[in-house]
Amino acid sequence: MTGATDRGLRIGLGFAAAALLIVFLGGAFVFLLAATGAAPDLPALFADRYIRGVVLFTLEQAALSTLLSLAGAVPLAVALHRARFPGRRAVLRLFLLPQALPVLVGALAIITIWGRNGVLSGGFAAIGLSRLDVYGLAGILIAHVFFNLPLAARLMVAALDRVPAESWKLGGQLSLTPLATFRLLEWPAIRASLPAAASLVFMLCVTSFTLVLVLGGGPGATTLEVAIYQALRYEFDPGRAIALSLLQIALTAGILWLATRLGGDVAAGFGLGGRALRYDRPSRTRAVMDAAILSLGVAFVLSPFVAVLVRGLRADRVSLAVDPAVRRAALTSLVIALAAALLALFVSILVILALEALRGAPSGRCRGHDTARKGLETAASLVLVVPPIVVGAGWFLALRQVTDVFAAAPYVVVATNAAMAVPFIVRIVGPALAAANQATGRLADSLGLAGLSRLRVVDWPAMRPALGLAFAFALAISLGDLGAIALFGNQDLVTLPYLLLQRMGSYRTSDAAGLALILGVLCLGLMALAERGLAGAGEKR
Repeated sequence: MTGATDRGLRIGLGFAAAALLIVFLGGAFVFLLAATGAAPDLPALFADRYIRGVVLFTLEQAALSTLLSLAGAVPLAVALHRARFPGRRAVLRLFLLPQALPVLVGALAIITIWGRNGVLSGGFAAIGLSRLDVYGLAGILIAHVFFNLPLAARLMVAALDRVPAESWKLGGQLSLTPLATFRLLEWPAIRASLPAAASLVFMLCVTSFTLVLVLGGGPGATTLEVAIYQALRYEFDPGRAIALSLLQIALTAGILWLATRLGGDVAAGFGLGGRALRYDRPSRTRAVMDAAILSLGVAFVLSPFVAVLVRGLRADRVSLAVDPAVRRAALTSLVIALAAALLALFVSILVILALEALRGAPSGRCRGHDTARKGLETAASLVLVVPPIVVGAGWFLALRQVTDVFAAAPYVVVATNAAMAVPFIVRIVGPALAAANQATGRLADSLGLAGLSRLRVVDWPAMRPALGLAFAFALAISLGDLGAIALFGNQDLVTLPYLLLQRMGSYRTSDAAGLALILGVLCLGLMALAERGLAGAGEKR
């Protein structure tokens, strides 16, 4: 196989995978309209005062969550980057864990720490202060900051790691003060990463579902995603759901466009803990401030995990372990998560290989290949702007015409969860393959490596370590998902998050705490095993 044939095959397979994503996501809207005969009434939607309030609250909570996350991430990233202590890598790993923790478990942990009967409220009551009210805007903001501040901090640390080593060395030779170092070296790097971090956090908060569903506290604290769920689950008004979905898509697409205009890259990679060598002038004051900032940051991120562990250990774990409903839910969650993660990896690898083939194409067709590459990247990220609930509902109604609706539900959930994981896998694995091709791509071309030989010698060794983290993310996303399963869950299809939500709704708090511990340990354990196993295998090669 020639290099041109190999490149053409990769591009073709990548676009075929992207076409499947587009058909799956876009076809849901078509089937939802065709199956119900409903049409979105946008003028009536805009005239509805309640919907206007939902839109304003969606934007308000997303803007405030983004502002608080970035405001906390900047000093935390700076302190973490310049701190010199043995546990720095462990702290970076800790900041990765909220992304692996199921959102519902995180919400329950936030209630345990910040709720009216939580740890902090108990402390306030002991000194005569009023208890906290975690339901409503305050609880949503706390939960969003818990999940997104570590993510933003890692992105900023990665930006600081990209500062040339010569700059740090020159700053040390000039004995720059901490303030001058921040102004001349740290802030320019962080400022360049702000559009990407802000757009990613804002988009995650705009499309937030589980946190708002659990912590929203009523109609006054409802986002578009929750309103779509209510329109389908309780009112069964597909026309209203589609209109709300189009409104949400317009909002998120506008965010992506604005981020691009500002120079942000929402596909920014995650830092894996590499550390630049710095030559900062010793400063006791700065060291104390950094230690205080890191202590507060670690305590804020770690306390919900501790809360889940403590409350879970108090539950009757033996009865939960032998409960047939819990065992069925755990098995169902594992099967769905593994199937979704493998499907997401397969689709993502095809897309990533196609992107690299387009990037390394001959210069004579550069403009056309750049356009094709941007289109492929957009298709891979399409799920970020399309509500998964509407996707699941559309296909659920379509399959109802040709098969048993309850038999089709697991396949819809698997496909939806897989589509949700594709953007993250592309962003984690893509940079690793791009770096490898930049270093060895021309040599591989000159040696005539193509087809399976190039995949085995060049591409797979480059992708394999990052695939461990990507596979772990896909597992965690699917294991903790409550979006699709909240719409289609029934007595025959119960996952651990859905069972946890049921136990919380029936005020069986002890069971809910035990299930949260099981689900959290399962997600974090599988993530650690997947990352270590695949990364270690890659190193042995």
